[in-house]
Amino acid sequence: MRRLHLAIILLLAAATLIFALQNLEIVSVDFLWFSVRTPLAILVAATYVVGMATGGSLWALIRRSVRGARPKR
Repeated sequence: MRRLHLAIILLLAAATLIFALQNLEIVSVDFLWFSVRTPLAILVAATYVVGMATGGSLWALIRRSVRGARPKR
C-alpha cells in the first residue's frame, strides 16, 4: 500500500511540474484596487494554497461548532 501512495504522489508531482513548465505565460489579474502580473502556474499555485488554508479553517470551525452543539451526557 505504501508503494501505491508513493506512486500516486510521484504522479501528481510530475503532473504539477509539467503544468508549471507549460504555463509560464504572464497573466494579469485585477481585484478591487489590487493588480498583479504573474505566470499562470504561480497564480494557480497561490490560489490553491489560499484555498487549502481557508478550507481547512472552515472545516475546523464547523467541527468545533458541531462538537459544541452536541448534548452532554
